[in-house]
Amino acid sequence: MKDLTPRRIVEELDRYIVGQATAKRAVAVAVRNRWRRQQLPAEIREEVTPKNIILIGPTGVGKTEIARRLATLVQAPFVKVEASKYTEVGYVGRDVESMIRDLVDVAVGMVKTEHASKVQERAQAAAEERLLDVLIPLEVAADDETPGDGPGTPGGAARARERARKRLRALFREGRLDDREVELVLEEKPVVMAEILSPAGIEHMGVDLQSAFERILPTRNVTRKLPVREARRVLQQQEVEKLVDREKVIREALDRVENAGIVFLDEIDKVVGSDSKTGPDVSREGVQKDLLPIVEGCTVTTRHGPVRTDHVLFIAAGAFHKHKPADLIPELQGRFPIRVELQDLKKEDFVRILREPKNALTKQYEALLSTEGLAVSFTSDAVEEIAEVAFEANRKAQNIGARRLHTVMERLLEEVSYQAPDLSGQEVRVDRAFVRDRLAEILKDEDLSRYIL
Repeated sequence: MKDLTPRRIVEELDRYIVGQATAKRAVAVAVRNRWRRQQLPAEIREEVTPKNIILIGPTGVGKTEIARRLATLVQAPFVKVEASKYTEVGYVGRDVESMIRDLVDVAVGMVKTEHASKVQERAQAAAEERLLDVLIPLEVAADDETPGDGPGTPGGAARARERARKRLRALFREGRLDDREVELVLEEKPVVMAEILSPAGIEHMGVDLQSAFERILPTRNVTRKLPVREARRVLQQQEVEKLVDREKVIREALDRVENAGIVFLDEIDKVVGSDSKTGPDVSREGVQKDLLPIVEGCTVTTRHGPVRTDHVLFIAAGAFHKHKPADLIPELQGRFPIRVELQDLKKEDFVRILREPKNALTKQYEALLSTEGLAVSFTSDAVEEIAEVAFEANRKAQNIGARRLHTVMERLLEEVSYQAPDLSGQEVRVDRAFVRDRLAEILKDEDLSRYIL
């Protein structure tokens, strides 16, 4: 994390997301502040709270993509949730505390993977020994072994077995035994499907009850025949479970959530209260009131232990096309002091999106169709024309941002994709004339354009 400076974070995001420099900088600084806080003395560290962010902008301009790419960059627990999925406490549905439980589960899985990677070599060696024990059954008890020469003398069987083990080990490591079947006795935990219908914490209570049943019910031994290739994986996984200290994993995961956890709260504008005054709006303003203590800082009970949310970073996002951030309840507004407005995409942005990112759509289609032996290339004037079509479609119909490019590209290459297996070994050059020819009928009819593009 020390090397992940704000400038470096922005550079990494630039590889996948065009424009929106202000949003990238705000997110980069917020993430870097997590590391800075950890370097402070304990008495100051507790006073430094995260500055939560609201990303404001229409759909398709990069809000969710910024969060998704950020998750791959930071070595911190990260979860993306939709505010519209939650309901006020007391009504059937997910309560807002479940997002913290999800965050804890992500952290436990992350830390467990890290610890497992540290013991992989030991687990692999132990699994190898167990497999060799299965491949070479013991024929001579250790008590009967005495020095001697040849397999017919006392102790000779043990020496013969050791020589065979050495040969099999070499074959095993070369992969020449991968297809041989072995019989393993494995422990299997009973699978318990338990669910409690409770108005609050339904998924939390269900998981806890299931865990309790699994601890109470005994494991059972089952005999399975597996190829050595699969048996090695199963045994290695069992050895990893033995070597990883679960209690240590949970302690580290809870600490990481409390000090470095990040929650991306999408569709925050969907929980703004409606204009109707006929009664309480349980799926909107009630959710805001429930969100308030989580964002402000409280203790959430999870199946791995209690978690404080005081230092969890919340990044909210919403289109706010019908409402404004000022329509949120005042207390919640105060918990999101940083607000960043993302800009609408212009034709020039669409051109850059098609050309520059590492995962640009043109590169994706070239790679996809190359699997059929078809070489597809896009000229500069074709990219300009595709961008123009997408921009006009957004202007005349609903503005869905960069997602419009997916529709245009799919329609443009529909025929080529269909015939690709029959065109193996050929080349397709997509230029301006190709684009206009494929999309001419759709662009000519405005109603059809609205329907298809």
